[in-house]
Amino acid sequence: MPQLAQLALVYQSQWFWLLLVLGVIYFFVGRGIVPKVEETVDQRDARIQADLAEAERLREEADRAEEAWRATINEAHAEAQAVTARAKEDAGKDAAKRVAAADKRLAKKLDEAAGDLDEARRAALTEIEAMAAEATREIVAKLTGSKVDETTARSAVAEALSRA
Repeated sequence: MPQLAQLALVYQSQWFWLLLVLGVIYFFVGRGIVPKVEETVDQRDARIQADLAEAERLREEADRAEEAWRATINEAHAEAQAVTARAKEDAGKDAAKRVAAADKRLAKKLDEAAGDLDEARRAALTEIEAMAAEATREIVAKLTGSKVDETTARSAVAEALSRA
C-alpha cells in the first residue's frame, strides 16, 4: 500500500511543523506574555501589601485617636461628677441653712402661738370664772333669796375649778 509508505514522510513534515509552531508559541507566550503577566501580578501583590501596610498604620492611628478620645471623655465625666458633687454639697449646705432658718422662724412662731394660747386660755378662764361667779350669785339668789357677795362667789368657783 502506497498510502502507508508515505506515512513516514508525512509524519516527518508534520513533526517538523508541530515543533516549529510549539517553539514559536513557547517563545511568544513564554518570553513575551508570561513576563508581562508576572509583572502585573507582582505589581498587584506589591499594591496589596502597600494597602495592607497603610490600613494597619491607619488602624493604629485610629486606635490612638480612640484612646485619646476615651481619655478626654473619662476626664470630662470625672470633672462632671466632681462639679455635680460640689453642686450637691453646696445645695445641701444651702438647704441646711434654709431649714435651720425656717426652724428658727417656726420655733419663734410656735413660742408666740403658745404665748398667745396661754394668754387666751387665761382670759377665757378669767371670763369663765366671772361668768360662773355671776351665775352662782344669781342661782343662790333665786334658790335661797339671799345675796352672796362677789368675792365669796368667785372664791367658791375658783375652788370648784381647781378640783376639776
